[in-house]
Amino acid sequence: MKNFALIGVAGFIAPRHLKAIKETGNNLVAALDKFDQVGIIDSFFPNADFFTEFERFDRHLDKLKRQGTKIDFVSICTPNYLHDSHIRFALRHHAHAICEKPLVLNPWNVEALAEIEKETGRKIYTILQLRLHPAIQNLKKEIERGPAGSVYDVELTYVTSRGKWYHHSWKGDESKSGGIATNIGIHFFDMLLWIFGEVRENTLEKITEDHASGILKLERANVKWFLSINAENLPQQAVKNGKSMHRSLKIQGKEVEFSEGFSNLHTESYKEILAGRGFGLQEARASIEVAHRLRSSTK
Repeated sequence: MKNFALIGVAGFIAPRHLKAIKETGNNLVAALDKFDQVGIIDSFFPNADFFTEFERFDRHLDKLKRQGTKIDFVSICTPNYLHDSHIRFALRHHAHAICEKPLVLNPWNVEALAEIEKETGRKIYTILQLRLHPAIQNLKKEIERGPAGSVYDVELTYVTSRGKWYHHSWKGDESKSGGIATNIGIHFFDMLLWIFGEVRENTLEKITEDHASGILKLERANVKWFLSINAENLPQQAVKNGKSMHRSLKIQGKEVEFSEGFSNLHTESYKEILAGRGFGLQEARASIEVAHRLRSSTK
């Protein structure tokens, strides 16, 4: 059994990490969040220590270490702009880091973190769960079996509606979230690069505070993508069905069905990490570069 600490336990994504720690047979020792609405902990680890102040959390982990309780992993579910700092914190406490997407906002931070991995002997992992989705894995195999040199026409659409609150939170602040292409797009960029190869051309067509579109030319695909948090961009059928989210992936005009099968992917990600097969800095780098390039093109 491994001991975990978790930073950002009041966050939206934290329950998936709590569930993954529990379902892989491990233990949450301590958690941190500046917000104290964390009753969710009771459903998983009611005996975990909880802190609202970073300094006390830091001191507690040091105390546990001196008492012989080792923290093996620190899971990070904080706002995007804090990931780099919290990853460094984990490694300097001699724990491996498991960090939500995006691992960092800037490509140069990846190089710095690689140095800290070497210095500490600890690893940095990230959650790239679409690589573990059965439908996406099957698609990758199908493309690999396809004619050598084939270049596919791909259309990716992702609309996940958000209310007015979004623009007043850290998610609506590009300096903190990385903007819409990073915040809701990076998983899909990673998926596309994983399946279709390296970037040949990365063009931003349009970007606003609530949607973005562009063309991504890869080794084996020309991708037309559209991302939005505006409910007005939902297809009529989705609205009719009472849906607030729509995702679509078309290859050569044919829809790839992957609307289901997401509920357990964090647990599967943790299983891979605990088995030494998790996704790290190297896997995260390319999609971070794509998102950063898009953000930089608006400057």
